[in-house]
Amino acid sequence: MVMKVYGAVFSTPAQRVLAALYEKDLVFEFVPVDMWAGEHKQEHFLALNPFGQVPAFEDGDLRLFESRAIAQYIAHAYKDKGTPLVCEGKLMAIVSVWMEVEAHQFDTVVSKLQWELVYKPKSGMATDVAVVEENEAKLSKVLDVYEARLSQSKYLGGDCFTLADLHHLPTLSNLMGTPLKKLFDAHPKVNAWAAKIVARPAWAKVLAMKNQQ
Repeated sequence: MVMKVYGAVFSTPAQRVLAALYEKDLVFEFVPVDMWAGEHKQEHFLALNPFGQVPAFEDGDLRLFESRAIAQYIAHAYKDKGTPLVCEGKLMAIVSVWMEVEAHQFDTVVSKLQWELVYKPKSGMATDVAVVEENEAKLSKVLDVYEARLSQSKYLGGDCFTLADLHHLPTLSNLMGTPLKKLFDAHPKVNAWAAKIVARPAWAKVLAMKNQQ
């Protein structure tokens, strides 16, 4: 059976899963969910994700939700396909640390900035400057830590591209198109890392899907 991803291509969590699938060169079916019509809150979708959020994922009789968990499943279950994305032993522990950093330090700040600087303008809503300023300062401090880490290794988890980097791609890609790119420019190691990961062919495929909508 072909794997299925239920979601919307503009959704950053859905993009995270798509990036993992493309890195693994896996065949899958993308099932669009009309979030504007509230399809993700309807009973048939809630059977896939009881929280009513995208994405949801099926691989045979396995059903998953939460994008980072799905990406980890893909990386481990199909470890012999495409880009490795995970490591063994102590290296995996380091990768796991930076996956946690992305979820709890980076994304908590960046998601607020993305809402104010990307999604609100597209919806004709006014940006809350105070929220941007507060979270811009927080992001700068997070990037200070990233700069130090990336002075020691090519990627966050070590010297190869892993889930620790991949998980950043959707929100990072969005922010690079806003005035907050100046924060990345001010952190040379982070800026080089960001440019390198957003240029990956798998991510280009995700963006191509997004641009077709």
